[in-house]
Amino acid sequence: MRGPVNELTPLEKNPPKLTKPKSIAAGIPGVLASFSHSVSNNLSSSIYNLSKVNRFQGFDCPGCAWPDPDDHRSRFEFCENGAKAVADERTKNKADPNFWSNWSVKELSLKSDNWLNKQGRITDPMVLMPDSMHYTKISWDEAFDIIATELASLKDVNKSIFYTSGRTSNEAAFLWQLLARWFGTNNLPDCSNMCHESSGVALTESIGIGKGTVKLDDFNKADLIIVIGQNPGTNHPRMLSALSDAKKSGASVISINPLKETGMIRFKHPQKPLDLLGKGVKISDEHISVNINGDMALFRGFSKVIIESENYDIDFIKKYTNGFNEYLDEVNNTDWEEISFHSGVNTNDIKRLGEIISKSTSTIVCWAMGITQHKNSVATIQEIVNFQLLGGHIGRPGAGICPVRGHSNVQGDRTVGINHKPSSNFLSALANNTGIDVPIEHGVDTVEAVKLMKNFNTVFLSMGGNFLSAMSDTKKTASGLKNCNLTVQISTKPNRSHLVTGKKALILPCLGRTEIDTTSQGRQIVSVENSMGVVHSSQGSSKPISDNLKSETAIVAGIALSLESKISRNEVQWRNLSENYDNIRNLISSCISGFDNYNSKLRIKGGFYLPNSPRDNLTFNTKSGKAEFVKHNISSKKAKLNQFLMMTIRSHDQYNTTIYGLNDRYRGISNGRRIVFMNPDDIKDNNLKKFQLVDLTSHFQGEKRISHKWFVIPYDIPKNNIATYFPESNSLIPLDSVADRSNTPTSKSVIITISKSSD
Repeated sequence: MRGPVNELTPLEKNPPKLTKPKSIAAGIPGVLASFSHSVSNNLSSSIYNLSKVNRFQGFDCPGCAWPDPDDHRSRFEFCENGAKAVADERTKNKADPNFWSNWSVKELSLKSDNWLNKQGRITDPMVLMPDSMHYTKISWDEAFDIIATELASLKDVNKSIFYTSGRTSNEAAFLWQLLARWFGTNNLPDCSNMCHESSGVALTESIGIGKGTVKLDDFNKADLIIVIGQNPGTNHPRMLSALSDAKKSGASVISINPLKETGMIRFKHPQKPLDLLGKGVKISDEHISVNINGDMALFRGFSKVIIESENYDIDFIKKYTNGFNEYLDEVNNTDWEEISFHSGVNTNDIKRLGEIISKSTSTIVCWAMGITQHKNSVATIQEIVNFQLLGGHIGRPGAGICPVRGHSNVQGDRTVGINHKPSSNFLSALANNTGIDVPIEHGVDTVEAVKLMKNFNTVFLSMGGNFLSAMSDTKKTASGLKNCNLTVQISTKPNRSHLVTGKKALILPCLGRTEIDTTSQGRQIVSVENSMGVVHSSQGSSKPISDNLKSETAIVAGIALSLESKISRNEVQWRNLSENYDNIRNLISSCISGFDNYNSKLRIKGGFYLPNSPRDNLTFNTKSGKAEFVKHNISSKKAKLNQFLMMTIRSHDQYNTTIYGLNDRYRGISNGRRIVFMNPDDIKDNNLKKFQLVDLTSHFQGEKRISHKWFVIPYDIPKNNIATYFPESNSLIPLDSVADRSNTPTSKSVIITISKSSD
């Protein structure tokens, strides 16, 4: 049997190097960083593919889900993030069978995530047998047979898990959920469970749709844009272009975040020569350093100002909303001392800003995971919606709500059926159009999946992503994966999920976004949905890095066809679907509202908008048929004496769990990731000093989790709040610490104590 494997990121021996945090995002440094990453991977291929990314006949950038302009494309429709993602995928390095024979899984587990990513593209299917420490090459047919044998041997189909990453196309995602439901389970956890599940739950109840209500063009029509719990400069840099254009059109921008992020200070558009001159465009007119998890109280304060001044849109409220009087009483019964205590913001500042905000006639509110990963996230988002409903800021030009997705197609995957709690309408349509016996029982989300794996011998299949590194409570997640009979990773590059595996493990290499996807029926296109509900095409144009790669749709079909020979199920035309993606889209059209004439509309430049009734015609699919004011007692997570509230963040040199490098240029960090960002007064009060090594201990329901040797870094962050990089600090996030109702891990609200590390 295999010996112990290190599931955690290795420790760092040397402290990082520090410089002053930057005050301007992008500009020439962004251009140089993009060029440098391209040079270190594959310059000629990177340049070629960057000319195709986000173009009408090109491929969708895997970097984020920020939308493209509807009616035009510039010559350079990408940002630094996109350039890194493309260069990373086009690398010349190959993790071929020789690589896997040279390195044991134990040796690889001692390497950093950055090192693993740099080893290059996986070229062949690989298998790790129970008595081996090395992956070995296997044929595709052998791999499919192993999966089919393990699935067929399960006495309970609900001991199988079909996980999905947001980079998966609509076509592959639809086939993936069809495979799971044809097999008999709704166990379809996805990356949305870890990030924007809270948004979907909150918005569905409040406005009848789990998506935002704005289009990209609305940013140029807005009076005011509020950006909360978000770092656009690092996580979706093209949003800065929209904010910059909005500023030039006269909009005001307010940033609300515990950290003052560079992208929200000033921005130099790297593809506009005139913007590169001078100090760049000022983005935020005001920054509010709210406490971690203080946003709900802050928005209650803004609503209180609006209500007390009677500056709300009573006509909109009477015609389109329900529950206003109950919410009015809740706000009136909330005192200012309570609001200030929970938010960490001075009452006078809240009133001053509230007065300004109340005068806006078209407000957009944007948020990301700084809002969605707390115990009260659903309530917080509904408080934000209440605020917008007061002003009538839904369904009018330049106004609306805008949850900003990170993964490039996480929203599309959910739209086409990746959902552990599918609607009865969707299941009925799927059954009627495919003839399969659909399962009715709800499946597991990511948290529940870990618990299932820990308690039972399961089969875990992952289409993309890096489940071990992305998930909370790393050691418990690792324990669950190790207990599986089989783990399968459909991947492009090595990651830590390939090293902490079930008793038997497979790696199945798939095509990337940049690569040509050809079947017996010719060259195929796929589709994705961006953050604003636009479905558009994506077609790679580069030769695959290996002749032994398969598309994700071909992999799904291969698993299904092999499984078909071992179990009795209704017949599905897997080969027909995987050979011609138009057939998949025809099936989607039959099953899901809004996809009528899918194949025709997909071939229109820029694609098409899915229906969005709150945005399009101010109708709401709620119980009352109106937008709902949902009242909650305001709350926040608070650290006690000698404790801190920790949030996880990304560096500028990473995309989700992919670590491109060890620098965080905007925050002034070089050559290090095991970092604790602390208020200088907290450092002094706790007898610590810069670069001191400390141990972090999280506390939850009597359980302690400890992570050793982190370097203390002074930073501008509210007192009693700290920040650490994801995924290194995921081991401190308790598996059972989740958001109410959405079950999302509370990665932004972790109670921590800090102690000096022993030598």
